[in-house]
Amino acid sequence: MLHENLKQARMNKGMSQEQLAVRLNVVRQTISKWEKGTSVPDAEALLHLSEVLEMPVTSLLGEAPAPEPAELSDVARQLAHMNELTALKMQREKEWWSKAKQVLLIIALLMFIAAILPYWGDTWHEFGQNLYHLLNPGK
Repeated sequence: MLHENLKQARMNKGMSQEQLAVRLNVVRQTISKWEKGTSVPDAEALLHLSEVLEMPVTSLLGEAPAPEPAELSDVARQLAHMNELTALKMQREKEWWSKAKQVLLIIALLMFIAAILPYWGDTWHEFGQNLYHLLNPGK
């Protein structure tokens, strides 16, 4: 896949992420995200990457080199597909964390209730007595 091929090509050139980022006019974190597969470069950045790393776009994308250069629309379609997969993965992770937070909140609430439940009856009994004495001061 792109992220593996990009990292390997960068390392084959003896470049650090920082050096590649400077050549592409992006921040190092962008290169890191591309290499981790959490995001992908747009079509223009992909073309610039292929120039800097001196390898065809098709090789970066993991395809066998074609006798003729791939059209930009093919590259754009592949990048769009990769972006969709990345977005789907991130959405699933977000949903999982949301559910995990809800479960933890419910557990915390149940623990709180379990902690105060033994004292609940005594509290209401005292409240009732105080209210009775407040409303009937002479008794």
